[in-house]
Amino acid sequence: MDVQTDQPLARVTAPDLDAILGKKLGCLDDGFVRVVDYLGGDSSIVQAARISYGAGTRTVHEDRGLIRYLLRHRHTTPFEMCEIKLHVRVPMDTWRQWIRHRTANVNEYSTRYSVAIDTAQRTSPDAWRVQSQINRQGSDQTLDPTLGERLSAREAELQRLAREVYQERLDAGVAREQARKDLPLSTYTEAYWKIDLWNLLHFLDLRMDAHAQEEIREYANVIGKEVVARWVPITWEAFLDYHLKSLSLSEAEVTLIGFLLAGNLDGARQHAASLGWLTVDPVSGRLRRHRERDEFLEKLRTRFGFRDFGF
Repeated sequence: MDVQTDQPLARVTAPDLDAILGKKLGCLDDGFVRVVDYLGGDSSIVQAARISYGAGTRTVHEDRGLIRYLLRHRHTTPFEMCEIKLHVRVPMDTWRQWIRHRTANVNEYSTRYSVAIDTAQRTSPDAWRVQSQINRQGSDQTLDPTLGERLSAREAELQRLAREVYQERLDAGVAREQARKDLPLSTYTEAYWKIDLWNLLHFLDLRMDAHAQEEIREYANVIGKEVVARWVPITWEAFLDYHLKSLSLSEAEVTLIGFLLAGNLDGARQHAASLGWLTVDPVSGRLRRHRERDEFLEKLRTRFGFRDFGF
């Protein structure tokens, strides 16, 4: 299609997203996500892929098919044509994980220039989680709320004391950049976060996952379900199908599933042994821990309903 440079172009809008533009979407106890601005939408992705301008000549059905094809085959550039800017309030410990996604433009609230935000994220008595025994960086079930009551009370005491010490330093004339050093990581910070759609989907793929830390997962769920779903609904649908709710299988896993579907448990056992998955601990007599094997068995249980694996 020829580019009509003498014709004005209408800005692509997303009415459902416009309806919440500037509104704070709550997260945790005092955090939020707020859409400040955005560029493009589903039609922008289609337009970029077809190198065309203005109103398209294809049907919505064809546009949907193209977007799904692009996402399915990981054609990134068309999705990078869309951008969004968010204003977020988030605890500093959660922000440390967030800021590791280096594909965004960030401007954070400065406690060298301004007084630290006077609020910190608190944990309710029934929300203290136990360290996972199989994931060194994750958590598992929650502690007894009776113990949680004491932990929450101590948390509130610590946060209150830290804030008092911080304020005493400011009142004494200590520079803000030094006075802040003993503030807890639960202290909220704020930032403007601008990112293109492709990299945002990567963020959501990691942070909406069930294995992500609960606090950042709450923010990711709000961004995904309340923001992206309104902004680019066709892309969101494809993202759920091909990324968030899809299942990745290695060549070895595909081979094992083939044995199981054929009812060849001996073949499955032999192949698992060749992968080093069936090594027995000589002391306990039990299979040694093998993360790849355990993750595969979990896939079989939850997604395929298998109970007998042959090993």
